Amino acid sequence: QLQLVESGGGLVQPGGSLRLSCAASGFTLDYLAIGWFRQAPGKEREGVSCISSRGGSTNYADSVKGRFTISRDNAKNTVYLQMNSLKPEDTAVYFCAAFITTVPAMCVMTSRPYDYWGQGTQVTVSS
Repeated sequence: QLQLVESGGGLVQPGGSLRLSCAASGFTLDYLAIGWFRQAPGKEREGVSCISSRGGSTNYADSVKGRFTISRDNAKNTVYLQMNSLKPEDTAVYFCAAFITTVPAMCVMTSRPYDYWGQGTQVTVSS
């Protein structure tokens, strides 16, 4: 059974950085497209970034472009989200999600195709 576990969240001051990790177990990352989503209190969940199964395709929400970087290490079965220049509006619970695909370039920012979700990690940006 595929499981995803996020880590790396915490409290950081505006302008600071965090790196989130999403560790997959029970299935090889080679056939998993991964997305990062976030949900702030009182707001709908939104797509933050995605990466295709082989890492060749990535995408970002406009609000994080130039500040966040998604990457993956398939040997470690882990996907990362490097978050720089954090703003208070980045405060949310961050989730990683996965779906199985044989299309190596597929990267999806909407939640619909994602079948597997982690428990989430809290990111709070505050002075």
